[in-house]
This record gives sequence, C-alpha cells and structure tokens, in this order.
Amino acid sequence: MKQNEIISMFNRTILEQIEAASAPLVHLTEAEPLVQGVPDAVLALALPIVAYWGYSLVYHVIDQYELFEQYRIHPTEEQLSLNRVTFHVVLRDVLFQHIIQTITGLSLFHFEPMPMSGFEQFELWDLRHNSIFIPQWIPTWLIYTWYWYGYSLLKITLAFLIIDTWQFWLHRTMHKYPWLYRNFHSRHHKLYVPYAFGALFNNPIEGFFLDTLGTGVASLVLGLSPRECIFLYTFSTLKTVDDHCGYVLPWDIFHWIFPNNSIYHDIHHQRWGIKYNFSQPFFTFWDRLLGDQFGGVESIARGKHVTLPHYRQFLKERKNKKADKSS
Repeated sequence: MKQNEIISMFNRTILEQIEAASAPLVHLTEAEPLVQGVPDAVLALALPIVAYWGYSLVYHVIDQYELFEQYRIHPTEEQLSLNRVTFHVVLRDVLFQHIIQTITGLSLFHFEPMPMSGFEQFELWDLRHNSIFIPQWIPTWLIYTWYWYGYSLLKITLAFLIIDTWQFWLHRTMHKYPWLYRNFHSRHHKLYVPYAFGALFNNPIEGFFLDTLGTGVASLVLGLSPRECIFLYTFSTLKTVDDHCGYVLPWDIFHWIFPNNSIYHDIHHQRWGIKYNFSQPFFTFWDRLLGDQFGGVESIARGKHVTLPHYRQFLKERKNKKADKSS
C-alpha cells in the first residue's frame, strides 16, 4: 500500500494538526463511555462476568447435547465418576468469587479519577515535535497509529506476561507447600476432569489472590486505561474458561495463538501430572525455565504442541498399562 493511500485512510485535518508548527489547544472534557450510561470502569467489572457465564454456557450446551464429541478430551463418564464436587457446588463457589471480585472492583472504582478527553491531540503533537525517541523520518500516520493502538497492544502484551508470572509463582508455591495445597488449592483439584464452569472454582481466598489480584496488579503496574482494562479482564476470563473447557475445537483461536491450552492444563489436573504444568493462562516459559513442564507426552518432549489424537493415545496407553498392572 502506497503512503498516499495510507494517509487517505486517516483524517487529513488531524494529521495536519499534529504536523503544525504551533501546539493545538487542550480542551478537557469528560470522556464518553464505551456504553452510554455505563462508566468504563464498571463495564470492566461487568463484562468479564458476563463473558464467563456466557462462554461457559456455550460449552455446557456442547456437553449436554454431545455436539462435538470427536473434539472432547475426556468422555462424559470420566467427568461424572472422577470429579469430587457437584456441578451445583461449582456454580455456587464461582458466583461467590464473582461477588468478591465485584465488591473489590467497586471499592477501588470510588478512588479512580474521572476519565478525561481532549488532551490526545496535544500529546500526539508533542510526540511528533519533541520526542527524542521518534526520528523525523517516521511518518505522522504511524505515530498516530502507535498512539491509539500500538501502545495499548504493547501494554496488553506486558500485562499477559505479568499475569503469567504472578499466577505461575503463586500456583507453584501452593503445590510445593503441602499446608497451602491442603487448605487452599486442593479445592480446585477436586475437578480431575475440568469443564468450563469450573475454571474459577477455587477456595475464595485463593481466588482473590490468584485471579482478582493478579489481573489487578498488572493493570496498576502498567497504568492501563479503563478500556484497556475492559479488554484485559474480559480476554483473560475467556482464556481461563477455554483452558478448562475440556475440548480441543479446531476453530478455537486461543489454541492458535497460545501454547498454553486445554490439553496443557488438563495434564496438570490429572493425578500423574499434578506436579507439572503450573503455568497459566497464556504462556509456558516459566515451566520450561524451571523444568516443570510435563515430558511424558512425546509431542511435549520434542517441544511441540500436543494434538488431541496424540493426547488421547497417550491417555489410552496409560489406562491400559494401569489395567495390566492391576490384573
């Protein structure tokens, strides 16, 4: 695409204001919310909860009507026989965690400054004329794109890394210290066969520190805007549900993007894999660095993604070996 065609995609008046010799005036006004009548900070609390229950319901319908059994990791009978907690208790505990999460968020919301707008054009002008990190040959449209989209993408990516680091070390610690595991994390592992609604089935204290505080710390450290928080919280919630869904759907975009997926986390939920695969919810680099990645599946040992056929074959072979030993 030629430069003139790229520039035509933008408002020429805006680009001319950024390139002007004199700085544009700043007229601060209250920022318009994404949804009329709902503050962005409140939407950042509500949308992840809606996403959790909505996305989990989709997988629940798939479960109940056996729509994609060819992509299911464990058969239904294993879910019913191996799990040590009822479906209703799972729903109750998840609802309680969402209540705690909402109360925490609303409490912090009262201390948040009012989102303002009207300064953006001045900041763009300042970047164009005064930044020591942006050479003059960089086109103005690229600065504009970075300001509105690129910087947010960078912060969200860093937030993923912070969340992964926070959750890995807390998760790993709860497995390494028996008292912590017994009193807190063992509740989540009552689900030997994970399913979507059980993604946030935790001891409420663990849930607060692992999930609520983890994403909160990432947003505070990086100074995310309310709209960036909306994306981060909702995307992280969807990813966590997806990791526990119990399926490997070929069109699942999370499986395309991230090495940490439903198979990777399913290994951790099995008795033989519980001491491995602590990383969650996006990447696996901490497991690799500390030697905590499960190597029993040949694909993992070769540093590759585990496909559903390979994992099913691995589970079948383990089951047959166990049967041979007991006979």
